[in-house]
Amino acid sequence: MPRARLRLSVLALAATSLACPALVPDQDTSSDSGADTSTSEPTPPDLPPPGPEDIVVATFNVHLFFDMVCDSGQCGGGAFEEAYSQAEFDYRAQQIADAIDELQADVVLLQEVESQACLDALTKRLPQFQTAYLGETGFVSSIDTAILSNLPLIEIRSHGKAPIPLPDGGSTHFARDYLEAHLDAGGRRLIAFVAHFKSKNDDDPERRLAEATAARDLIDLAADNYPDALVLMGGDLNDVPESEPLQAIEAGGGTVRVAAELGDDDWTYVYDGDTRALDHLYLSTRGGGGSFVKGTARVLRDAGADGWGGSDHAAVRGTFRVGG
Repeated sequence: MPRARLRLSVLALAATSLACPALVPDQDTSSDSGADTSTSEPTPPDLPPPGPEDIVVATFNVHLFFDMVCDSGQCGGGAFEEAYSQAEFDYRAQQIADAIDELQADVVLLQEVESQACLDALTKRLPQFQTAYLGETGFVSSIDTAILSNLPLIEIRSHGKAPIPLPDGGSTHFARDYLEAHLDAGGRRLIAFVAHFKSKNDDDPERRLAEATAARDLIDLAADNYPDALVLMGGDLNDVPESEPLQAIEAGGGTVRVAAELGDDDWTYVYDGDTRALDHLYLSTRGGGGSFVKGTARVLRDAGADGWGGSDHAAVRGTFRVGG
């Protein structure tokens, strides 16, 4: 699978489905800090080298990557939103970009990116990604989903504003945009869904179950409409494998959670000293468009830390193959 190094930044748009997105003129891709962001050496050393037909996918909650504008009017001092100085913003952008670079992935599913300015700061430092899209919710100081890929974008669909039914009646919507990106993997279609379900802070498990059920329905719909496509979903789902929401995603055996092969080492977050697997990658097994390469699942954490790249979440990585 050829790995292009051209840069394309796709601006976030409000439309539900976008085909043939316009290209943005090339910008200076040199790092503001002058740090080396080459991808010649994978880190950590046990990352499995992909074959020429393999696609590496990762999900990474970068943790509250805010820009330099205080949209809420309440920043710092224990408030939810931060408004970084230029130096702070550049440091955080470089830290996240280095962590993404070290994932050595073709497709990276991101959570907690506040704005297009934040995503642009990452793509400036990561010129290998020709596709970049932010699922902007439009709320003040929102922390949003995003996708980066070195594969060309065919189209992208936003499901963030669509009503989804609650288990006990009524409706809600995804807490953050549930993005559906269609990518060109060497002439074959790869469909990647990016999720960030309702947080356990101010918990609403009924809403999270609704998100999971709707997410699975959309995965199945994509697999049915494109039976030859490799269909994936990943993100911070804010629940553990034995929970009702994740069981809804796995119902009927139509999906495979790739980090399940890691056993107890699949955890990505620590809460009150308890390790929890909250970040996940799933493969749809409904069609015959692709497969997971067994033995390639990894949960990545910084040395001596619980998270990756300065985040409080670890990253999850796996290798997939397009085709039967």
